[in-house]
Amino acid sequence: MVKNENKERFTYAKRNLWSGILFGIGLAAFIDETVFHQLLRWHHFYDKATTDIGLISDGFFHAFSWFATIGSLFMFADLRRRNGLWIMRWWAGVLIGAGGFQLYDGIIQHKLMRLHQIRYVENVIIYDLIWNIIAIILILIGIIFAVRTRNRQRYSKDVSHEHP
Repeated sequence: MVKNENKERFTYAKRNLWSGILFGIGLAAFIDETVFHQLLRWHHFYDKATTDIGLISDGFFHAFSWFATIGSLFMFADLRRRNGLWIMRWWAGVLIGAGGFQLYDGIIQHKLMRLHQIRYVENVIIYDLIWNIIAIILILIGIIFAVRTRNRQRYSKDVSHEHP
């Protein structure tokens, strides 16, 4: 019985983290697409073609963010149903996912693949630094939360959403 309980705790801990990571990716992508693509109109997901292609690429990007978000919420609902929701661990995943997405976007998509820039200005480095520093801060806070919850899991029998 104890081995089964430990296995369930480990499974729920991983699911909480992964649900949060997916939600964080979806949330960061949604905010990026809504704020920077639509409201501010600083760029499109793909800026190397016509505006129409840029808008189509934004549509695919938006769909991706919703698939990640909806998938994470199905996992979240299942964790709640099984009384396996561990909200602090889930938030750790959200921060890691959001920061990871933002760092991937800032380094891979902006600099390596050159799909788009944050903003097309002369001193884009300022935007890049702010973008990537915020991403690193989110990841670090998420990792701190994840480590704290992992350490609590070792010493606690309860990993439900009521966990302190």
